[in-house]
Amino acid sequence: MASLTISQVAEKVGLRPSAIRYYEQIGLLDPVERVSGQRRYDASALYRLSIVQRAQQTGFTLEEVQELLTGFVNGTPASERWKRLSAKKLEELATQMMSQIQFMQGLLRDMMNNCHCDTLETCGKGIFHQIGGLNDQAVASCCAPKKVRKARRTG
Repeated sequence: MASLTISQVAEKVGLRPSAIRYYEQIGLLDPVERVSGQRRYDASALYRLSIVQRAQQTGFTLEEVQELLTGFVNGTPASERWKRLSAKKLEELATQMMSQIQFMQGLLRDMMNNCHCDTLETCGKGIFHQIGGLNDQAVASCCAPKKVRKARRTG
């Protein structure tokens, strides 16, 4: 018998009622019976929402959560579903993380090699203008490579 209100379910699983309604709307949670207009849930909703939360904690998008829940032939064991989707997600994360790491390493190298600022305020101003797409060379040059001046030859 369904006896939990949406507020009770929300409290038990640590979600907002609006999230639960949204999950129901997009099909992650089956529609439930209503008593006097109020949704009433049984324990299976708690278990289903726990799966949704775990999947999101591991980086699954809502579409991937939907695939986990409904994208397999009926009778496919939960363990097989998790294995298939987890393997795909691990590969995706490795690629994503490598790209992020390389980007961060590039930024760190740029700062090590190109920052010639005397104060953090000057440095911040230069970075602000760089990320803002402003090409004020006088300001942005504080974090740009220092130009090596060639000695003039005199005659």
